[in-house]
Amino acid sequence: MRIALFVTCLADTLFPEAGQAVVTLLERLGHEVAFPMDQSCCGQMHLNSGYRREAMPMVTGFTEAFGKFDAIVTPSASCAAMVREYHPALAASTGDRALAREAERIAPRVHELSGLLVNVLGVTDVGAYFPHRVTYHPSCHSLRMMRVGDAPLRLLRGVRGIDLVDLPGDETCCGFGGTFSLKNPDVSAAMCADKVAAVLQTGAEVLCSSDSSCLMHVGGALARQRTGVATMHLAEILASTNAAGAERVSEPKGRPKASRRRAGDRAGGTA
Repeated sequence: MRIALFVTCLADTLFPEAGQAVVTLLERLGHEVAFPMDQSCCGQMHLNSGYRREAMPMVTGFTEAFGKFDAIVTPSASCAAMVREYHPALAASTGDRALAREAERIAPRVHELSGLLVNVLGVTDVGAYFPHRVTYHPSCHSLRMMRVGDAPLRLLRGVRGIDLVDLPGDETCCGFGGTFSLKNPDVSAAMCADKVAAVLQTGAEVLCSSDSSCLMHVGGALARQRTGVATMHLAEILASTNAAGAERVSEPKGRPKASRRRAGDRAGGTA
């Protein structure tokens, strides 16, 4: 299958290894990954802040960049939910019927990684090896909007060598919530402190999630407290084979890691 990667702003600018891992994983499974170079932001921050009109060029841009693909994958359930749930409604509100039809047509083709693997491609064992103690945090958007269910856990259980442990209160929000953490910093910090305490209870070496935004938020607190707990996107663990996983956990914890290549370079651009 030819699949387009919607890398998202956060992966493009701060966590490119998540996007690169998606490409590595899908290519290993025999799929061709394209990277439309004219892709941009999904517009979620604009919409959440009340700037509906300013979000519209991003809706239009998304339909133009991804309209020709049958499947679109993103390493962010949050951004996937924005496209699937809100792009059609925003497009319809403009009165532009052609744009509304196009947004409605494309929306169901957008998938968060675990949903694509399990529910579309029918894969739960991706051939990964990761010999570490891991706990998984399900992001709010993955649970409540994308409704991926246990797809991420099914994939993680299929990883050889992994010691997967349950996270207490796993369905509780970490407190990031995009602009929520900026508008309500004290509440956000308190929620993050609860999530950190839960992570430490597990004795995990690695906190995993399907959203880099959650990992950035919780990982920052884990790093400031010098807990030694690493954070890794689900895609990174699923892309790990042999010694690669062990090497990744030894890198600096809780902050974006330097990378010489963006996900688009790995995927070879659009055709």
